[in-house]
Amino acid sequence: MSVSYKSIQWNRQKLIYDALLLGTVGLYLYIFLTVASKTGTSLDLRGIRIRAYGSAAFILLNVILSIGPLTRLDKRFYPLLFNRRHMGVTFFFLALIHAIGLNLPFLPFKVDGGVLTWYHDFGNLKPLVSLFVSNTEYGDLIRFPFESLGAAALVIFFVMAATSHDFWLVNLTAPIWKALHMGVYVAYGLVVSHVILGPLQTNQHPCLTIGVAISVIWIVGLHLFTALRESKLDAKAAGSTDDAGFIDVGTIAEIPENRAKIVTLAGERVAIFKYEGKLSAVSNVCQHQNGPLGEGKVVDGCITCPWHGYQYLPAEGASPPPFTEKIPTFEVRVAGDRIWVNPIPKPPGTRVEPALLA
Repeated sequence: MSVSYKSIQWNRQKLIYDALLLGTVGLYLYIFLTVASKTGTSLDLRGIRIRAYGSAAFILLNVILSIGPLTRLDKRFYPLLFNRRHMGVTFFFLALIHAIGLNLPFLPFKVDGGVLTWYHDFGNLKPLVSLFVSNTEYGDLIRFPFESLGAAALVIFFVMAATSHDFWLVNLTAPIWKALHMGVYVAYGLVVSHVILGPLQTNQHPCLTIGVAISVIWIVGLHLFTALRESKLDAKAAGSTDDAGFIDVGTIAEIPENRAKIVTLAGERVAIFKYEGKLSAVSNVCQHQNGPLGEGKVVDGCITCPWHGYQYLPAEGASPPPFTEKIPTFEVRVAGDRIWVNPIPKPPGTRVEPALLA
């Protein structure tokens, strides 16, 4: 965690992650350009580059959208999740180069303009104006101006890339930031429509069509499967309720030392941690990026989020000073070997006396 905003600090893991990411993207572009230039295509090098950057962006977008559900199915995918924002920013620049090229004054290099200048730089209108007025056949599915769909998606991706830093996460608050970045699914739908109504109409090679179909089926199917699995976990009924409103959530033996059991009470996931002969219950949602606290563990007396290491004192539901993050807490009781939790949360950062284990 950090108490101040700093420029990006790369550690060894981040350097390895970014090196593998950029190396893989660079290798893909090299292979695409090399193979395409030798296949006798009618496109010149600039046209090939446009397709190379566009296809690289589309593939990387599918990878990004797969990471979240895959981590719910297997924790070994967590390393991909930790710096997913780096992947998102890389994807945005690939999409930007595909659309308009990259010629920024602070960069020592430039990349040839993309489809905007390739198709709209030879008339009397400015390219951006030409993009939106050259084809207004919105009622014709065959001639639908698919370019506008890509432009709308690019705007969403720009907003996401521009707000990827933790400065925006903290100042917008995690729920608003998360809701904003859920726009990626709207943008994904726009991109898929852009590809189907555009490239697939001019390049009807079956491999391209099959590839796009597989990607859509994979993303939709993976998310539906994961959502169904998670809903089944949430639907597991808790035990009986006592006169005070506490709910039986299982036995002490079910929770490993310094770990948690996650249960759903009144529609909210609650993590019950066992540590140092005590039990404490807190919201399962980390205030950093809504990470699953219950999948983390107690380290040095603090609940440690498995995503980015944010920490909270179990009884207080608050990060140790000087950090200020707070999460809701819940009352816990022990009767014999059974654990009972009050489903009504306390305000974030409210200390709740831990339940002592005999």
